[in-house]
Amino acid sequence: MSDLAVHLLVFLFIAGFIAGFIDSIAGGGGMITIPAMLIAGIPPLETLGTNKLQSLFGSGSASLSYARHGHVDLKEQLPMALMSALGSIFGAILATVVPADALKGVLPFLLIAIAVYFGLKPNVGDIERHRRISAFLFTLTFVPLIGLYDGVFGPGTGSFFMLGFVSLAGYGILKATAHTKFLNFGSNLGAFIVFVLNGVVLWKVGLMMGVGQFLGAQLGARYAMAKGAKIIKPLLVIVSIALAIRLLADPAHPLRIWLGV
Repeated sequence: MSDLAVHLLVFLFIAGFIAGFIDSIAGGGGMITIPAMLIAGIPPLETLGTNKLQSLFGSGSASLSYARHGHVDLKEQLPMALMSALGSIFGAILATVVPADALKGVLPFLLIAIAVYFGLKPNVGDIERHRRISAFLFTLTFVPLIGLYDGVFGPGTGSFFMLGFVSLAGYGILKATAHTKFLNFGSNLGAFIVFVLNGVVLWKVGLMMGVGQFLGAQLGARYAMAKGAKIIKPLLVIVSIALAIRLLADPAHPLRIWLGV
């Protein structure tokens, strides 16, 4: 399966580039890369494993770009990234034994709620606000919980991290974006380790897409730093709604099965 035709590899490279650009600003890159790999004929489990490999390049690239411009201190944030990775490891292990139908059912509505929060709250911008939870408690509770979610299911992880940084930690939206990327890197790494141990990573495909992710994330991070909340906020709303619609459009979504549509 790793010996895909050249035109499919080019298609996946482009998908990785676009996903890296969008993900570095507002998250949701998996909304592009996972369908692209499935269209290319890669089986679902290998798609999930390979997606974590290529996502490492995008989240890592964006983290480095934001750090170079002083929006995040990677050494200072390392404990959070490690907790995110730890949560993701447990989540990925859990995903092998527990069906994700419950998460799949409620996730679109959580994403719509996030879109409404960022879309209607007028004071969400680049200015930092009062912190509602200590950094220590945030690291021990919220971060591994979202990491766990990323390991179990994944879509919308960046949006949930953004919501936490803005509403609980009081970060401005650009600073929240910069810090989200390194936590995404941690959760991607944790789940990736589990998938590697299970032998479901297609290395050639993942590395090809990873190059696209790296380049797209560099461009996206620079664009986000230039435009700030003016681009991050509306794109976050659009991505959250688009991801919710995509999940609800899936014939296997529990709500559609329950309604018989």
